[in-house]
Formats: sequence, C-alpha cells, structure tokens
Amino acid sequence: MASPRRPTYASRGGSGRGGVPVKEPEVISASKSAPDAAPAPSSNGKKTGKKTGKEARIKAKGFGTHSGDRDLAADDNVLAFPEPKGRRVKRNILIAAGLTVVVIAGLLAAAVFSPLLAVATISVSGTKLLTPEQVQTALEPLRGKPLPQVSDGDVSRLLGPLVQIKSVSIEARPPSELAVKIRERVPVALVKQGAQYQLVDVDGVQLATTADPRSVALPVIDGGAGAIGKDLFQATAAVLGALPPEVLAKLSNASAQSVDAVELKLTDGQTVVWGNAGEKELKAKVLEALLKVPADPKNPVRVYDVSAPRHPVTR
Repeated sequence: MASPRRPTYASRGGSGRGGVPVKEPEVISASKSAPDAAPAPSSNGKKTGKKTGKEARIKAKGFGTHSGDRDLAADDNVLAFPEPKGRRVKRNILIAAGLTVVVIAGLLAAAVFSPLLAVATISVSGTKLLTPEQVQTALEPLRGKPLPQVSDGDVSRLLGPLVQIKSVSIEARPPSELAVKIRERVPVALVKQGAQYQLVDVDGVQLATTADPRSVALPVIDGGAGAIGKDLFQATAAVLGALPPEVLAKLSNASAQSVDAVELKLTDGQTVVWGNAGEKELKAKVLEALLKVPADPKNPVRVYDVSAPRHPVTR
C-alpha cells in the first residue's frame, strides 16, 4: 500500500537521498537597469539584481517612489519632442515680417530726412500771366527741404499771394528737383477803371492791368463789376467764360441791361444778342458756327441772335 506521505525534496544547498549532496542548478538571470544605477547590496550581503532592474524600469517610466528618484528619472529620461512644423513656420514668418518692417522704416526715415534729397531745383510750367521766375521766388523757402516733406499744401500756401494761379500740382523728381505745374485763371474781359483796364476772370478776380485795351484781345466791360452791379457782372463774365478763344478774340465789349439781356459787340460792329446765361455752352457753339459762315456783301449780317440757340436768327 502506498504511503500517504508526499515526497519531500531537499532545500537549496541541502543533500539528496542517502546524504548525497544535491548540486544547486545554476540560475542565470538578466535584468535591465538604468545606465547609471548600480545594484544595491541586500541585507544579507547578496546582490539583488532582479529588484534593481525593476526599480530601473519604474524610474524609466517616471514612477519613482522617492522625490530624489523622480528628479533623477526626469533628468535622465526626458524625451525632446521636435517642434511642430506649423509653429516653426509661423515663427519664421513673424521674424521675417518684423525684419522687413524694420528695414522699410529705416529706408523711409532715410528718405524723409536725408539731405541727399533736399530741394535744389524748382522747375515751373504752365505760366502765361506770370513768369517762372515769379513762381520760383515765391517758392524759395522750400530750397534745402527734403523732397518727401514738401506737400501740395506747402506749395499752395506759398503761392497764395499770386492771384493769377487757380490751382497747382507738384511732382518730386529725385534726387533734388521739384516740378511745379501751374494752372492759371483765364481772363475773359477787360474792366475799365479810370485810365486803366483790368483783366478779370469769370469770378471777377483781377489778374493784371493794362493802359492799352488794344494790346489784349478781350472785350471791355464798361464801368467794372462795382458800377454795373455784382449780378450783372457775374452774368456777363459767365457768358464770356463760355466762349472759345477764337470767338472771344473777336469781341470788342460786353454789356448787360439785366441778367436776362446780355449783349456782345464784335470788333467789326456786329451785335450778338445772347440773352441770359442759360445754355451758354450750346449758345457758344451756335455763335461759333454762325461766325464761320462766309459773309454776303449784298446782305451783310448786323445781328446774331442766339438767345434761343435751337432757333438762331441773323439779320
């Protein structure tokens, strides 16, 4: 009958049956530990490599049991992830934009304040009543000022006393030329005041004077704006301002009994009944066409009536 007792085995390092020593099999173990972690001796003086490897794995995962272990693991096992490409591109764009702004600001500052762009030459065009020298003299304070700092307002303010100028435009021509284009007022009549005749435009601005009305091919308004009244003068001047230069040169004088009864006199004695200032552009074209019709010696024209421009009358 078999014995109910279970077989027993000798402990490690003990002896086998019959007192024969049993050789302990060699145990080969391997463990992965942190590179700088040395195996710590156990309490009985033996190395505990298995435990050390486990601690290394824990440290590698960042789960140390002590604050010192966590600091050491953080120092030795931090992974440097690459910066996202989008963020890197955005940062480079911002840096490039900032450098561009700085460069442009520097160039603008150099252009605005550089003495290399100072005004040295002032060229003038478009003058008839004035001379270029008169305009250049008025703009003398601009010499030596950098071109980018010269504005239309500066030029207009300096040329304000010259009433012959209606408007002005400027152009900077680096490195040192300021081109000034003048648009003068257009004289439309001579106003007799005493022994002098004044050239006036449609607004009644006095542009120049002359003692000989024959030296200027413009009609004469007897009495002047003050004598005939402001309304009558403005009506007459508006009519004269609508006429082309070829017709205006053929007029000897203009008068108005009222704002609706403007009359013109030609140099050969003919009369132009104009009427009011309405439709003045159409009336001017009709009168210009009538004056181009060849004269008939047998039936000379004494009056051109364009007061109704769509139905002109000659007699």
